[in-house]
Amino acid sequence: MTKRANYRGVLESLPPEQWEAYLAAESGLPGPRGNIELAEAFADVADPALIRLYARSLDEYFAVCGAVGYGRLLVEGDPEAAQTLRLLAEDGRWRVREGVAMALQRLGDRDMPGLWKLASDWLADGPLVQRAVAAGICEPRLLRRPEDAAKAVEVLDTITAAIEGTEPQRRQADQFRVLRQALGYCWSVAVAASPVLGIAHLERWASSRDKDLRWILRENLKKARLARADPAAAERLAARLEERGE
Repeated sequence: MTKRANYRGVLESLPPEQWEAYLAAESGLPGPRGNIELAEAFADVADPALIRLYARSLDEYFAVCGAVGYGRLLVEGDPEAAQTLRLLAEDGRWRVREGVAMALQRLGDRDMPGLWKLASDWLADGPLVQRAVAAGICEPRLLRRPEDAAKAVEVLDTITAAIEGTEPQRRQADQFRVLRQALGYCWSVAVAASPVLGIAHLERWASSRDKDLRWILRENLKKARLARADPAAAERLAARLEERGE
């Protein structure tokens, strides 16, 4: 039995009034890693009203649980789930933002067309919302079909174009840096899923003089998954970046 299944069983065995104490005790916070499996289990079995309550919590771990839980509500057709997740994508707490990405992946597990529709709706929003899209779709299990891998490349290309068009003063904001950090690994996931298309896009971006785009490419070239996808192309891209300098 998986840890998630074990936690689900414990939660289902406890009376509702004991959930809060149990979640707090098992959250893993404060600490370097929150208990993701427990948050997933909460999302599996929590009453929708509790999910909504926790998503508004000032407690970081409870808010994470609520964010992940909204992924289930999204799958179940809650008409307010997408808008709530969009707001949570801009939460100041990074773990809550991760919970949003997990919620989007939960949607993708059940409804990839629905995930692509949501991604399209969110692409014109700000850096943190774009970051949620990138992190949400760049999960290997969601990109096993060629058509989904190709869509991931195209979505990342759109977000990367927004990076290139960002004004210098806005690049100093934390939101921009958070998005840049996500793109520093997301491209490698998409390229591993769709090597030919992904490499073609990276080669185009490698011609840019934009310092942030070049940083994004260099970070992705450090990822073993990208090198395994096309070793020759990875070496070629690295050489091109080196030739053109910073």
